Amino acid sequence: MTTFAEPSTVTADLLARLRGVVAAHPGRVAVHAVDGSLDFAELDRRTAALARALRAAGVRRGDRVGVHLARTADLPVALLATWRAGAAYVPLDPAYPAERIAFTAADARLAAVVSADAEPPVPAGVPVLHPAADAPDTDAPEARSTADPLDSAYVIHTSGSTGRPKGVEVPHGAVADLVAALELSGAYRPEPGVVAWNASVSFDASVQQWVRICRGDTLVVIDDAQRAEPTRLVRLLAEHGVTDLDLTPSHWQLLREPLAGARVPRLFMGGEPVPARTWRELADARIDALNLYGPTECTVDAITAPITGPGPHLGEPLAGVRAYLLDGRLAPVTAAGAVGELYLAGPGLAHGYPGHPGLTAGRFTADPFANEPGARMYRTGDQARRSADGLLEYVGRVDRQVKLRGFRVELGEVEHALGALPAVTAAAVTLHEAAPGDHRLAGYVTGADLRPADLLAELRRTLPAHLVPSTVTVLDALPLTPNGKVDHAALPAPAAPAAEPAAQGGVDEQVAEVWRTVLGVPDIEQTDDFLSLGGHSLAALRVVHLLRRKLNVELQLRDLLDAADLAGFTAAVRRAAAAGPAAARPTLTARREAVR
Repeated sequence: MTTFAEPSTVTADLLARLRGVVAAHPGRVAVHAVDGSLDFAELDRRTAALARALRAAGVRRGDRVGVHLARTADLPVALLATWRAGAAYVPLDPAYPAERIAFTAADARLAAVVSADAEPPVPAGVPVLHPAADAPDTDAPEARSTADPLDSAYVIHTSGSTGRPKGVEVPHGAVADLVAALELSGAYRPEPGVVAWNASVSFDASVQQWVRICRGDTLVVIDDAQRAEPTRLVRLLAEHGVTDLDLTPSHWQLLREPLAGARVPRLFMGGEPVPARTWRELADARIDALNLYGPTECTVDAITAPITGPGPHLGEPLAGVRAYLLDGRLAPVTAAGAVGELYLAGPGLAHGYPGHPGLTAGRFTADPFANEPGARMYRTGDQARRSADGLLEYVGRVDRQVKLRGFRVELGEVEHALGALPAVTAAAVTLHEAAPGDHRLAGYVTGADLRPADLLAELRRTLPAHLVPSTVTVLDALPLTPNGKVDHAALPAPAAPAAEPAAQGGVDEQVAEVWRTVLGVPDIEQTDDFLSLGGHSLAALRVVHLLRRKLNVELQLRDLLDAADLAGFTAAVRRAAAAGPAAARPTLTARREAVR
């Protein structure tokens, strides 16, 4: 009926653990970033100084502080300083549109913001602190540097079905429990490691990456340019001797070839289901990899499994986590192969959605199977089943939430934004698979005189890139079910790329063909811009990868992102072809270390 794990017994305040590391190993490298490195003594000095500045600006226990910083050494400093000041951090990723950041900042009711910008897009009157200028080097005593387990550690906003992102408030005790549980499971080795911080600070996977600094691990902060270029990222991993890399299955597919023949770090794979072909590839090559499952509301990770043996499965709950597979009446689902909804309980649960008590009550409900009074469980909305071997397997969603390139996406939020555009009378959004493993959002609208390119341009002003559909199709009317609801299954597939004449095989045509294939658009002009056609970082990586194989040229991601249009990129491809063939890539090999 229920899967239990023994509760953690080694949970400790993460700030206390960090103080212990600083005292024992002040000279050990704590942070590597594009703007330099910090040892633990310098990290401690800078975080203490910024914490004092936050307190001087009026930040008090229980407040929320916005962190609006690029991926530099200032970012972990600001997060730790916020904790040391007694506050919870609210990530405001500068890569997001200004309107999205402004909404998040207003919704979180910030007491202050840490930003490198003179005027970040936050409400008027909110104090703005700059990490270097407003954190003087002083030995003045710190007012607060410990955390109560129930104090809020962070508020991360996720996609919302009502059209607005909603914050998820997670307490310090839950974060400390996560670290302790991953240590007990063997996911974290006892000795200090070198951890790549790969995820956006606005994505909850970032938490289990950056907080490892509190246990003495070295944190390698990967900036946007390094993350977007596979060969550059692989060089960075080797340069710093990275031992642990957190990434989505989609990102692994783009790193697989550049990593061939190199030492592959331990892979922490999450954010989206691991495809069967990826599971088999990693298992057969004996790559040290873990499958991690968990919603933001349950503090990043709740269930984990080594990627070995038969096909994809979720594994077993981490220490302290209780996992229930229940039917619509909250009765246990016990038959092998029977599908139920997954509920999670234990100390890792978030406080809820601040400012949304009704929504919190609907998702965080009383746990009828717990022994202690007042225990809650979280309704994940994920369907699962037990295999004949007893393995917990992911099946799908009970609602219209999807995972796309590691991000949680409520299709309703995208529909709301699309439907709010001028002249749009109705809108629908679906997820479709353009090619195996290549999932994209497709938008559909009705209305007079609508131009899909204009609609997409408007959406990019308000939505993060992962929420903008790759295509928008104008229809006379949306198909409806007999009860009058939109029939998403009856929506037409986005237009496929036009077939190419076999005789046309020049560089210009092959580059255009790859753009059409990757972007899923039928017509391309030489003056078209890649991003304006719905391109994103992973799509750009696919273009570079396909052309490298088609034309045997050594291309870099910057060749595409720096090009003004298709004509400019084609010229870059010609220059690469003139420079000589691409270097041969070795086969993926295992450099496996035993899980402790």
